[in-house]
Amino acid sequence: MTIGRIITCDADVAEGAAWLAATEPRFAEALCQTGPLPLRLRPDGFGALIHAIVSQQVSVASANAIWARMQTAGLDQPGGVRAAGDAGLRAAGLSRQKIRYAQALAEADIDYARLRAVPDAEILATLTAVPGIGVWTAQIYAMFCLGRADVFAPGDLALQESARVLFDLADRPKPAALAAMAQGWSPWRAVAARLLFTYYRHAKQREGII
Repeated sequence: MTIGRIITCDADVAEGAAWLAATEPRFAEALCQTGPLPLRLRPDGFGALIHAIVSQQVSVASANAIWARMQTAGLDQPGGVRAAGDAGLRAAGLSRQKIRYAQALAEADIDYARLRAVPDAEILATLTAVPGIGVWTAQIYAMFCLGRADVFAPGDLALQESARVLFDLADRPKPAALAAMAQGWSPWRAVAARLLFTYYRHAKQREGII
């Protein structure tokens, strides 16, 4: 069982960026504009996924307010969610659907430590089996909580738009098309995602992309 490269530090990101720049001239051009790429690693575990559920389809300000209430009430841990019941989760600001998702995640009893040592496909399969955890959330978790170097999220709109601008595409690529493009960026697809995310912010400021 192999899990591939794990990104743990800035040097790993820099190594991947150098490989991408040598492989694809457009990435080299983008890196000249963005400079060094961010590490973008954050803690893994239940808290990361429940935070992702809280943040779905609400503004950043609303998500932050709800998350602060949940942390204060101990709802960032499975036991807290199970003990709170519907009323406690509703009081923190969760909708009926998100209450169901939060409870499903708490009851899933995922072995988060084990996920650190299994192949990428098993991570995605384990997480997407939980209601409320879609493919995009699982991919983002694998990239930025587990440091998986060769995971990508082709369904992300920012990545699609960034690829459109960087590669001078006529239209924003669909997920399948972007996934096909990203095959050529393996084994550093997660670093390509970091580069495209960073380039997207740069291009948005420069060209007023919405």
